Amino acid sequence: MDLGAMSLFEALVDDAGLFPPTALPMADALRRHRDDLDTGSPVLTHRFLCPASRLAELRAHLEEAGFPGAGPLADEADRAGRTERTDEAGRTGRTERADEAGRTGRTERADEADGAGPAGRVAEPIRLGLILDTPEVPPLDGLTVELVEVPGGRAVALDIPARQFVEVTAAQLPIDPPPGGGLKIRCGGLTAAAFPTPRELGAFITHCAERGIPFKATAGLHNAVRHFHPGLGTDRHGFLNLVLGVCAAVEGRDPVPVLTTTDVGELVRLAQAVPDDTAERARRLLVSYGSCSTSTPIDDLTALGLIGAPPAATGYGTGAATGPATAGTATDPATKEEPPAR
Repeated sequence: MDLGAMSLFEALVDDAGLFPPTALPMADALRRHRDDLDTGSPVLTHRFLCPASRLAELRAHLEEAGFPGAGPLADEADRAGRTERTDEAGRTGRTERADEAGRTGRTERADEADGAGPAGRVAEPIRLGLILDTPEVPPLDGLTVELVEVPGGRAVALDIPARQFVEVTAAQLPIDPPPGGGLKIRCGGLTAAAFPTPRELGAFITHCAERGIPFKATAGLHNAVRHFHPGLGTDRHGFLNLVLGVCAAVEGRDPVPVLTTTDVGELVRLAQAVPDDTAERARRLLVSYGSCSTSTPIDDLTALGLIGAPPAATGYGTGAATGPATAGTATDPATKEEPPAR
């Protein structure tokens, strides 16, 4: 495994298991997330994306999934104790590898001597990315929210120490992000019209690169390599194309050519040749993207030889309950066909 290439993909994928097309029930999504934490893949941010409208449901299932409970109204002692676990940036006080762009790495877990795995699980608070689908942020007593994703192209006033990412389209630019926050781009959806063209996506990336604006991405980015989806009748963006497009932009090049390529070998070669400095700058810009599958990105990168093989999954693991199995070969992720991601 090339360590420079690995730095491109570390802490890249947020867990969007609650969202279509996977749309896991809350209990199943939390169990999968808990098992992903135990497996500890470096590709995952281990951040759980949850709509604000479903926080009460999330609270009801936390303890059964192995997370500390956060009741609907935490008492003062509990609230004070949990506040001590959150720093001024809204990140947890656990060991972090967060960089300036808000990328968070794996949590340091119990080592083998301490009994890693389900029997030795550390009861740490779930780390949340909140999707603001309510008029206001609901009470967050006992919950650790690291970022808030806001629709509608406009920042909102937040009374919590979390980074805000405002969802926009390329046509809405230029938009200034909120202080300390960034922008969010949707790369697909349930219809062909929901997919921005490579030129539109490239314009967004270039806008962010030229202004140093961190951004998140979501939807349609399950697979690594751009490919045609017959069910939708359109090409779907690949997350490897996206990452390499950001690399091109931070080096002052046009990201559109790499966003459009379907040449698997060329994309792998480019990923392996990315200089460390470019990888660092690119990932300060691209914070993460949300995927309703937490296994497909890992499987694709493994098949391409860009990361090492993950450990065997136990329990729910990263591959359980992620919807229908993908079709295609183990050596060419571009041939896999999945429904569009959140």
